[in-house]
Amino acid sequence: MTIFEAIIQGIIQGATEFLPVSSSGHLSLFQHFTGVTGDEAVFTTIALHIGTLIAVFIAFREKIWALILEALAMLKDIFTGKFTFKVGDGNRRMILMIIVSILPLFAFYIFKDFFTAVSSDSDIIAEGICFLYTAAILTMGDRAARKTAKKGDGKTGGETTVTDALVIGFFQGVALLPGVSRSGSTISAGLMSGLKREDAVEYSFILGIPVILAGALSELMDMGSGDMSFEPVPLLIGMAVAAVSGYFAIRLIKWLMKSDKFGIFAVYTFILGILVIGAGIYERVTGSPIIID
Repeated sequence: MTIFEAIIQGIIQGATEFLPVSSSGHLSLFQHFTGVTGDEAVFTTIALHIGTLIAVFIAFREKIWALILEALAMLKDIFTGKFTFKVGDGNRRMILMIIVSILPLFAFYIFKDFFTAVSSDSDIIAEGICFLYTAAILTMGDRAARKTAKKGDGKTGGETTVTDALVIGFFQGVALLPGVSRSGSTISAGLMSGLKREDAVEYSFILGIPVILAGALSELMDMGSGDMSFEPVPLLIGMAVAAVSGYFAIRLIKWLMKSDKFGIFAVYTFILGILVIGAGIYERVTGSPIIID
């Protein structure tokens, strides 16, 4: 992988991880059309995900610090016998609900080989269908947000219920498919559960921290030590670019949510889905992949 390719993939990963358009789907397409496959593609993806995690920590540093302090206080209560699941609104409830949102992923982990096969095969029609699915849930989320805003109410992250958390977690599990946006899925699920726009975004991105980290570690362990031959400079550059572009993508999505322009991503993923399905059909008919040199 060249430095230029690393920069391009860093921009793609950083922007699309947080914009609700599917980072895995865009990276999969880039790697498909440039011929990047196998362990190189997997390890590059892992490094870029770490870059986006850095962006989350910077963008939400105050909230994350508050949650860390609350988590330490919660651990203290557990060891002193003062812990209770009956908590009110606030950071402690948000921590517990994030844990609940992670639980459905264990059920989806059973089908890990299926998700891996879809991500690594040479057929991009599946990605196209997943982009259309993303467009559908973004549309539903946008409509739910408009209804909540019209009523003048909405929940905060600390008011999330167990049912809300499980619904968000389920949508997050489906996002393991390439072309299904994780942020788009969880933001839309949050909006459909009655969260305010800004709280749905915050909940989604903070929820992504343990999920992205666990996914990266899992893929790294699956590769094995004997497969890790890579050039460190392009990877580090790509990681840094992913962090910078990711930070600005977070600021952009916050602004778009406030300005009621979230639905634009539904239009984008719908058009992209149609184009990708068309390209996939072309490759099947001609019997040769589209490669951009």
